[in-house]
Amino acid sequence: MERAKKAFKLPNAQFKRVIGTKKSVFQRMTHILQVAYDKLHEPGGKPPDLSVSDKLLITLQYYREYRTMEHIAIDYECSKSTVCRSIHWVEQTLSAHGDFQLPGKAALQDGEMKEIAIDVTEHPINRPKEGQKEWYSGKKKAHQQVSNPCKHCHTHYLHSRSGTGKCS
Repeated sequence: MERAKKAFKLPNAQFKRVIGTKKSVFQRMTHILQVAYDKLHEPGGKPPDLSVSDKLLITLQYYREYRTMEHIAIDYECSKSTVCRSIHWVEQTLSAHGDFQLPGKAALQDGEMKEIAIDVTEHPINRPKEGQKEWYSGKKKAHQQVSNPCKHCHTHYLHSRSGTGKCS
């Protein structure tokens, strides 16, 4: 619990920059997790390796800083599997509660699209028997399929572009 207490001593703006949420949201999450933890461990059992607030901090660090579970485990002096279990438990508990549940796919597809993220990737493919020049990526012994979205200016229609780099 001392890590959470130490974080709460930070000013509000710095707390949000470091942790990724407001103090009130963090407290609400901690309360939800503590109630779920108490209910789960009502019969008793082994004392936990990590407190509920530590599990929440681990999850937020994992998402905010893109740190590996091994690095987080070293900081919290526990195993990587403990970190993994903690992250999964926090995710499942908060999403099951409903206050922190993300909208479903259908809710995200309703309405007008405001922003779009474009990801261009190359996928290795088996060397084609015919038309190798169309698929050759310029890399040694590599044939790649390029996939990225393409928007036609005159139709404002967005579709996937794949293959030889020509818009279909």
